[in-house]
Amino acid sequence: VLERAGVKPEQVSEVIMGQVLTAGSGQNPARQSLIKAGLPTAVPGMTINKVCGSGLKAVMLAANAIVAGDADIVIAGGQENMSASPHVLPGSRDGFRMGDAKLVDTMIVDGLWDVYNQYHMGITAENVAKEYGITREEQDAFAALSQNKAEAAQKAGRFDDEIVPVSIPQRKGEPLQFATDEFVRHGVTAESLAGLKPAFSKDGSVTAANASGLNDGAAAVLVMSAQKAAALGLTPLAKIKAYANAGVDPSVMGMGPVPASRRCLERAGWTPGDLDLMEINEAFAAQALAVHKQMGWDTSKVNVNGGAIAIGHPIG
Repeated sequence: VLERAGVKPEQVSEVIMGQVLTAGSGQNPARQSLIKAGLPTAVPGMTINKVCGSGLKAVMLAANAIVAGDADIVIAGGQENMSASPHVLPGSRDGFRMGDAKLVDTMIVDGLWDVYNQYHMGITAENVAKEYGITREEQDAFAALSQNKAEAAQKAGRFDDEIVPVSIPQRKGEPLQFATDEFVRHGVTAESLAGLKPAFSKDGSVTAANASGLNDGAAAVLVMSAQKAAALGLTPLAKIKAYANAGVDPSVMGMGPVPASRRCLERAGWTPGDLDLMEINEAFAAQALAVHKQMGWDTSKVNVNGGAIAIGHPIG
């Protein structure tokens, strides 16, 4: 991020990163990331957890710090290593006298479990599908389209400039250069998804294919004021016009983008019709379809290169 922007590490005021699954990751993973990336130890780091909104909230906090005059340049984003989230053994600290013990999956309990209703996030998607009348056929068609758009974007190289290749050492030969998201499925059709069984409820409509996957990933942006960018001779990629937060009933948690988007649009002085391009949460096809129906925006402008169903959804 710094190399591409031409910003020196010592110019960074702070690093803010979202990460949900921090069990076993060590103290303050955001701070670890910045030090491993070569930033000076004088640069502070903060890890935040707002579940699926963590990375976006990090960007909001970066903007807040700059507006308040507390920072000049902030790196903000999200990072998640879901595949490395550990299992824990509750009660083991004090020891067990007799009987069985239970291993708890921290990926589920800390990231994918509705603590208020005591069920999986997938059930909240089932709730949304029932409340807003989203059929299984609609969900499968939406999921297939997301995959098709991501496939086209990959083949056209539209993700290339967004990816930092990772070099993976091999036992023999040269390191493997990992530069392509592997979760995108090519050649997907709605018909090919129709045979999958429901993943969360026997009579449900949410499947592994019309929901986002379990993925590892990270992303970051460089945030600064317009004045600072001008002083450094930098041309911004985008301007933060407005941002907003909102809460909804946990049983339909995926509908949060509706009040948040409406509030954000109001602050910006815009309507959905004013938007030329949108990147929208796609945790589940049912949830995304319901949000689209409620917002009434042009869906041809939404997630044009595919969404989380195709690309993946590292939750932080």
